[in-house]
Amino acid sequence: MPNVYVEPLPKHRDGAIEGYALELSATQRLTTVDYRTQADAIKAARANGYKPLVARVRQTDKGNPDHWRAAD
Repeated sequence: MPNVYVEPLPKHRDGAIEGYALELSATQRLTTVDYRTQADAIKAARANGYKPLVARVRQTDKGNPDHWRAAD
């Protein structure tokens, strides 16, 4: 099962999280949908056959494994 990143939106900005996106890389989104909750994004990732990784920090770097953990 390939990984997909559950990225908080808006990206790279402090403040309130307005939604979540599913991304395969820093420049490629899995879907164009902005999910209201992290749980909705995780459910969609699993439904599409991906292993969701959620952010441990607000400003993320997909090349840094310390910024991500597997969704439970």
